[in-house]
Amino acid sequence: MDAIGITARALRHRYGDTETLAGVDLDVPAGARVAVVGPSGCGKSTLLSIVAGLDAPAAGQVAVGGEDDPDERLARCALMPQRDLLLPWRSALDNASIALENAGRPRADARAAAMPLFDRFGLAGFAGSPPGSLSGGMRQRVAFLRTLLAGKPVLLLDEPFASLDAITREDLQDWLAEALAAEPRTVLLVTHDVDEALKLADRVVVLSGRPARVVLVANAGSAGRDDLLGALRG
Repeated sequence: MDAIGITARALRHRYGDTETLAGVDLDVPAGARVAVVGPSGCGKSTLLSIVAGLDAPAAGQVAVGGEDDPDERLARCALMPQRDLLLPWRSALDNASIALENAGRPRADARAAAMPLFDRFGLAGFAGSPPGSLSGGMRQRVAFLRTLLAGKPVLLLDEPFASLDAITREDLQDWLAEALAAEPRTVLLVTHDVDEALKLADRVVVLSGRPARVVLVANAGSAGRDDLLGALRG
């Protein structure tokens, strides 16, 4: 799978009279991992929806792999929302393989393709388990596996660990870093957690409060936690 990048220029968005994005520029090189950090309600999730072609900006341009048509962007992106949205009547394996079924694979083939990844992603022995019997961390692993199996070159991750306790969240951050190293994709992650951004991303983009503007772009390897927190506080 060839890596592709994301570009956005002067993106603006509003809900009714409320302006959410005020001229946001964004560059995610092919194969890179970029984290967008900002306060709650600043428009981070909206930015992901626009990139994925699920929402339309009021102004500006966005392209994924050079394509600016919303349907073409959606075809290139797999979005993992904050909630795992696992279907309670399907097993963990059937939840993970649903992306392959949606692409037209027979259920048996989809299950066979997903099963080997359960061992790799720390889910050995739980393929037949219903979502209700899984811990929050395990549910998020299944959700990420479902996102990965969609086979898209771009992963859009919307605060995937925000609902977890601190210890589980830290463990899954380490796990996700290893998973992305094993299955490289172009990644755009939104989070309010500075430490998570520094751990998982190559580059960090800091947004202001609503309406969101870019106030800092920094390489994760050279940016300090205090620098990012200072930009967040304005």
